[in-house]
Amino acid sequence: MNLACTYKERCESSVSITIKDVEHVAKLARLDLSAEEKEQFTEQLNAILKYAEQLGKLDTEHVERTSHAMSVKNVTREDEVRPSLPLDKVMLNAPEEEDGQFKVPAVME
Repeated sequence: MNLACTYKERCESSVSITIKDVEHVAKLARLDLSAEEKEQFTEQLNAILKYAEQLGKLDTEHVERTSHAMSVKNVTREDEVRPSLPLDKVMLNAPEEEDGQFKVPAVME
């Protein structure tokens, strides 16, 4: 599989996925694929790459660059203090509590 092209360059040769590529990715993902599934995924991935290749051939020289297809607008509101439950009632639901806060297992070491 040759993916040496960048979005600024045009690929001279077409990129393709082989069954061996699918087997390699399946092994990395610890997936046990049947021969039929390997063939199916190879065909599907090659269809995606073929479509991407067609998109790469489009003339976009006079198209303005954008980061989003539609304008992005922040729809969140400002934080504001609102009435809430008393801390002692909230802490009744805490499996573990420390200094008036829920104690949870560490996520990162």
